[in-house]
Amino acid sequence: MALTEWLLSARERGNPDTRLDSRHPGDQAWSEGNEVRPLVHGATYFTELHARIEATGEGDLVFFADWRGDADERLTGEPGSEVAAVLRRAVDRGVAVHGLVWRSHAGMDEFSHEENRQLGRQVDDRGGNVLLDMRVPPRGSHHQKLVVIRHAHAPRRDVAYVGGIDLSHSRRDDARHLGDPQAQPMSDAYGRTPPWHDVQCAISGPAVYDVETVFRERWEDPTPLTYSPRRHHTDRDHVDVHAEPLPAQSPPPPPVPGGTHIVQLLRTYAGRGVREAYPFARRGERSIARGYAKAFERAHHLIYVEDQYLWSRAIADSFVESLQRDEGLHMIVVMPRWTDSDNLLSRIPQLLGRQRAMGRLAAAAPGRVAFYAPENLQGTPVYVHAKVCVVDDTWCTVGSDNFSRRSWTHDSELSAVVVDTAAPDHSPFARRLRLVLASEHLERSVDGPTFPGDVSEIADRASALPDDDEIARVMADCLDAEGTFRAFADSAAALEEWHLGGRRGERPPGRLRPLDPPRLNPVTMALAFPVYRWLHDPDSRPWRLRLRGRY
Repeated sequence: MALTEWLLSARERGNPDTRLDSRHPGDQAWSEGNEVRPLVHGATYFTELHARIEATGEGDLVFFADWRGDADERLTGEPGSEVAAVLRRAVDRGVAVHGLVWRSHAGMDEFSHEENRQLGRQVDDRGGNVLLDMRVPPRGSHHQKLVVIRHAHAPRRDVAYVGGIDLSHSRRDDARHLGDPQAQPMSDAYGRTPPWHDVQCAISGPAVYDVETVFRERWEDPTPLTYSPRRHHTDRDHVDVHAEPLPAQSPPPPPVPGGTHIVQLLRTYAGRGVREAYPFARRGERSIARGYAKAFERAHHLIYVEDQYLWSRAIADSFVESLQRDEGLHMIVVMPRWTDSDNLLSRIPQLLGRQRAMGRLAAAAPGRVAFYAPENLQGTPVYVHAKVCVVDDTWCTVGSDNFSRRSWTHDSELSAVVVDTAAPDHSPFARRLRLVLASEHLERSVDGPTFPGDVSEIADRASALPDDDEIARVMADCLDAEGTFRAFADSAAALEEWHLGGRRGERPPGRLRPLDPPRLNPVTMALAFPVYRWLHDPDSRPWRLRLRGRY
């Protein structure tokens, strides 16, 4: 089977309005000749991003889109490395800085409205152009997290970042998982500086052009940023409310010498009605859901997931058919033990969604589906914010989308699928990323600057993964699906037994503990379901697709 058979064609993307695939030949909907480097942990990503932006100069471009941005978040931990300060210095050097940040809903302070406005104001005051973007359906958000850096005179240095990491508080953690000193409030279970696990990827090569196109399509949308006169006037007093014309888009960067990574960008956009329709997705786009469906049809060995949510029975059903079709298929899910908020209107509905998904999966394939929650060496739960899925060490995605109907149908999302053609029978990129993530969870030291999270390295070295031979040596028992499933189970069982035994004796290696589906009584479930369904996990599919269970 050709590796490209795992990818969506332009027709299968289901969005005839986008120009994202227009430069690709025929029905192809991906770029070849790229190099993609996974940046595990926010501290790794922020260190590299800081160095990359500081290296820009006159005529260069920096574009970014974010769900939340904190102007004072220090990218390296040092004074002067604040997000706004770094972007302001770039503007001073003649860099064109443009940003799209979710405007957030009025009156919902916990959703970062003032923080996003402050970031926009500080960059705008220096001559940048940052917009607060409310062009979403009701109860929706712009959830894409991307940065594009293009160089006027050195296109080989162009880079794009796609993944789950916002330019905000709490994200600058490393493999020790002691948390970001600049923390945002969360559930008490995570302590004063919540440990945070996340992944971003750095893309070099022609696919940078594709990420830039995603940004440009949103930027050039003529729809008003908000239809509310009150919001418009409020924002106008603080930040830019008009999109300045972007410089003409340069040709794609040249292929990376020896680059074997195929990159396909998948997205979610909701259909918003005739007046508010995205001109680049008039009927919406649900290529993220469609991409997962195509990959799961080809799964035979292992689906490895790291995800913030995993909500709803409908999402679980996306896995169930594959699990029931092939009795050799296993599934491992790493997710947070607790929700991010103690608020009952958040926690209980979210636990309901989790119960529906986890219960459905556990019943569909007993003994072949396992859920785990990580903790740091001090025993504090680690909040999993990563959105990673690896299927049979072949198809791998890193992005902003969670396993929820909200991410697959309602909010704007962006994910990068990476398929590595360097080997005939698997994707070395996918296997390498899965094993590096597993090495952290199993607490096995793999030589390389991404473990245990030393951010003192220079930017390029800080993002380099250990070589395949080193990973294979340390993770020899996790090269296949059954060995991985057994290694995770044994490690988690030993750590759980140590906790249940009062933490006496030496702590066994490993950071994962088993996670069972929540148990809510029928009355609680009935009360929580409307809030869960309306607020936390809305479904924006057209009715004809809902009735057919399609995306």
